[in-house]
Amino acid sequence: MLVMKRLAEGCGADIDDLNSLNTCTTCGICTENCPSGVDPPRSIEGARSVLVSYGTMTEEQASLSERANFSGNVLGDSSSRIGWLRDQRGLPHKADLVYFVGCLASYRYPEIAIKTFDILRRFGAALLPDEKCCGSPLLRTGFDASELMNSNLKQIKDMGAKTLITGCAGCYTTIKNSYPDEFEVLSVPEFLAEHISELNLKPLDLTVTYHDPCHLGRKHKIYDNPRKVIEAICELREMTANRNRSRCCGGGGGVRSGYSDLSLEMARKRLLDVPTGVDYIVTSCPLCIRNLNDAGGDGKVIDLVELVSEAIRANDKRIMNY
Repeated sequence: MLVMKRLAEGCGADIDDLNSLNTCTTCGICTENCPSGVDPPRSIEGARSVLVSYGTMTEEQASLSERANFSGNVLGDSSSRIGWLRDQRGLPHKADLVYFVGCLASYRYPEIAIKTFDILRRFGAALLPDEKCCGSPLLRTGFDASELMNSNLKQIKDMGAKTLITGCAGCYTTIKNSYPDEFEVLSVPEFLAEHISELNLKPLDLTVTYHDPCHLGRKHKIYDNPRKVIEAICELREMTANRNRSRCCGGGGGVRSGYSDLSLEMARKRLLDVPTGVDYIVTSCPLCIRNLNDAGGDGKVIDLVELVSEAIRANDKRIMNY
């Protein structure tokens, strides 16, 4: 807060100031616990924006912005964004329901994109023809994301979409709060919970725990929906710190790309909250999956959609053997 005060007074920022501002994941746990209702993440994002407007930023920030604006994704990947889709023929040009995939699911976790779209397609969901990064990484680190956002927005309008569904917590926050309020925005857990009776789930002999992504949990109070889906499939055993008290995975706010050691240290601390005897750690954010697995989750951190897909597959197998 002292750094932001000096910036407001017209003072410059040195490397220590940059590190102080940029090591915040903007997870919101400080806001949740502040008796005065102060929102430090909002102030920090504002301060980052001021510094970027002055041309003051870290090399990692500059690189992230360049990758996103040049390639349309924060990974700088030049391959097809829908390379995960086996059959790309006959994709509708108009649809009420659109699945916004996100950068990480498109390029790093294609199996999540496949399983999500397989489910959503049953309800008539389509894809944007040329989806770009939602803009969240740029906005969190102080940059203008209007070019990416306007490209997505034009496609959403051209498709006549009434509802946009995303499986990325960061995409959800950005599209819901920073795009025009012209269509409904749902997270995958919300959609699945709403249609749970239509999913034909078979209970599985598993015990899992659930990690609340900051952008779904504290930011939007989406706590019950994923738990409703999980409890329809298997036993849920809560983490020591859960719901609004959940620790951040350490990946947000640009911390993963700029301060990887700190990011993984935070993720390792989060893994200490995992109860014993669980088969999987379930979450609803690909960045959380990446960070927690890299910090020692060893592949046990999975997306909610993967659990749902397994329950659907088990039910289909039961019917075939009937």
